[in-house]
Amino acid sequence: MTSMSRARVARRIAAGAAYGGGGIGLVGAAAVGLLLAEVQLAKRQVGNGNGASPHVPNAQGLYGLSYSTPGEPPLRLTMLGDSTAAGQGVHRSGQTPGALLASGLAAVAERPVDLRNVALPGARSDDLDRQVALVLADPGRLPDICVIMIGANDVTHRMPPTRSVRHLSTAVRRLRTAGAEVVVGTCPDLGTVEQVQQPLRWLARRASRQLAAAQTIGVVEQGGRTVSLGDLLGPEFAANPRELFGPDNYHPSAEGYATAAMAVLPTVCAALGLWPAEEERPDVSRREGFLPVARAAAEAVAEPGTEVTAAMPTGPKGPWALLKRRRRRRVPEPEPTPVTRSVET
Repeated sequence: MTSMSRARVARRIAAGAAYGGGGIGLVGAAAVGLLLAEVQLAKRQVGNGNGASPHVPNAQGLYGLSYSTPGEPPLRLTMLGDSTAAGQGVHRSGQTPGALLASGLAAVAERPVDLRNVALPGARSDDLDRQVALVLADPGRLPDICVIMIGANDVTHRMPPTRSVRHLSTAVRRLRTAGAEVVVGTCPDLGTVEQVQQPLRWLARRASRQLAAAQTIGVVEQGGRTVSLGDLLGPEFAANPRELFGPDNYHPSAEGYATAAMAVLPTVCAALGLWPAEEERPDVSRREGFLPVARAAAEAVAEPGTEVTAAMPTGPKGPWALLKRRRRRRVPEPEPTPVTRSVET
């Protein structure tokens, strides 16, 4: 699918989500029977638990204690979403994306970071309503920034993309209204799962990218930022599947999560005003610039770690966005968290 056609489909999905339209299928109806047969085959091979961690490590707590300053509260970072946001597939808390982002943010801000995680393995976008309610329940613990990773289960469970984007957009709007910055890691590329065979691999990739582009439009229009995760991990998973997938052959390994965290951290820092001002201007040499939001969304899906954020409220083709290709920063695995809280579900 070309960038322009992907932009058109993404815009249709996002419009349907915004105005209550019916479901727009991610794949043709003629493919459904074949798709279901391939799914059953893949399920027997993916996520079989061979050596997989049976639980999600509890990474909640305070990071960067060495940066503590009397009278200055820590930054608050909250993770929402599915198993990717929770960190399923690794054994140590410091290997989860939340811990990696909290540790990296503390180093950049030179300030402690209080990490909270309400993500739920297996969650679809409709669970974000519950997760956001948890986040907003205590006015004294409202986050400075939220990172959401969601979408894979929407594709595998065939949730209508308009419904998926509607739930995500609502979540972003509620968090932004509460004063939090929001960064969304869009739907990963399910076509990179090694055991998934053709034609399911092609269908999964197409569905993942269409949803990721539509998610981008919905998030940006509500004042959030997105980072493409699908194509970030796609080539690397394809080239090194046994290195970047975890023992269950489905969730990322520690190295896979570190790769994702390297891409998301610069956007988290930029959203909080912690990135150098000169890096916020478009760099033409890196093919950055201002585009209609649907086109920016389609281009972001096609390249690793691309950020999209709102730029201008309107233009000849609707809202415009800034497309950034930020340089990734290595995120070292943090030391064990000195203070932890119980996992919330």
